[in-house]
Amino acid sequence: MTNKAQHFIKPEQLCVGLYVHIDLGWMDHPFTFNNFKIKDQGQIDEIRKLGLDQVRYDPLRSDIEPLAFVETPASERIDPVTPQTTPEEDAEAAKLAFQQRRLQEMHMAIRDCEKKFDDASNAVRSIEREIHRNPTKTLNESQQLVESMVDSLLSEGEIVLHAMQPKRGAIDQHNHALNVAVLALVLAKSLDMTYEDANQLGVGAIFHDIGKFEIPDRISKKTDPLSKAEISLMQQHPAMGAKFATDIGMSAQIIQIILQHHECMDGTGYPAGLKQDKIDRLARIVAVANLYDNLCNPLDTSKAMTPYEALSHMFALQRSKYDPGILKLLIKNLGVYPPGSLVRLSDDIHGIVVSINPSKPLRPYVLLYSPDVPRETPLLIDLGEQAGLSITHCLHSNQLPKEVLDYLRPAARISYFFDKEKPLPEQ
Repeated sequence: MTNKAQHFIKPEQLCVGLYVHIDLGWMDHPFTFNNFKIKDQGQIDEIRKLGLDQVRYDPLRSDIEPLAFVETPASERIDPVTPQTTPEEDAEAAKLAFQQRRLQEMHMAIRDCEKKFDDASNAVRSIEREIHRNPTKTLNESQQLVESMVDSLLSEGEIVLHAMQPKRGAIDQHNHALNVAVLALVLAKSLDMTYEDANQLGVGAIFHDIGKFEIPDRISKKTDPLSKAEISLMQQHPAMGAKFATDIGMSAQIIQIILQHHECMDGTGYPAGLKQDKIDRLARIVAVANLYDNLCNPLDTSKAMTPYEALSHMFALQRSKYDPGILKLLIKNLGVYPPGSLVRLSDDIHGIVVSINPSKPLRPYVLLYSPDVPRETPLLIDLGEQAGLSITHCLHSNQLPKEVLDYLRPAARISYFFDKEKPLPEQ
């Protein structure tokens, strides 16, 4: 049972073994967490430097009682003297300031990326709503959207892939189309694709499922197993989509993507059962991105795989069906712990992976469960800068306590968007 009473002591009463809470913003102190058990005199010295009048502590999680407080008589008090620091302490302070600036930039980058994602998501929703009513205008809008994404992706420098938190109600088919387009274009960058091919790829990815609009919702959005007749009808959607794309004047390359995005390298796909090089190269890219998003975001969310499971499933069980080079590139770009993964760290703290660390794919950026830190400004750490921490497990949401889930707020459906990697602040 948690003791809800507040217990405060003076900084002079601190000692090793006390479990303390630092009631400051997490950017305003040098510790990784706001609450922890004091393990050495150095931590005591750091807390006292913060200038707090009092420190909150938890008796139930402490190993020892605080030191007795002795009031110093006014006649014996002396003015505080600014302590002299050593070069080592100055270097440590500079390192801390550098890390704090970097984390602030990470928060800003994620907010900027969320804005771009919302804009792109709304654009794709509008495109899918209007494509049958005004195809020429809508096709031009889709090309403009993709061109802006390609401009950002194919320019110089690394990109960072972020997991997005879709707004309530924004989990429809258009987010699947946007997800597939984002993942396909990230692969395009890794493949050093030309600007023209990347644009064709992006537009084809956005419209890859356009044929499903010809199929009744009671079948295309059905979560129960489909009958043989329903499966047969669903397998016609690439051909239906290709016909519509031809009728409104889409390019031959885009039509191939739409027609072939369900073909498999071993000939088990549809609609034509093509094999190997008979499948268009760009269609093979969309096929891999489409499979990954369908595994993570099925119509029945109770059957969703975690990003970690989806990649493992694709590599272990689906390798023969998809271009092996593209599949390996997807794993490289998403990392071992893809954005959106719920994880447990080596110190038993839970978190959610929010972004890939391009230079250290095994050590992503993680938003931590830290109930003493407001959820509006959560503790976000770069595992690449935390030598003593690592990810030990990827978890399902049903493996986490309710209070952890409420804090981390994992999305029911995983969406991605990208941003250029920001240059590090000068140290």
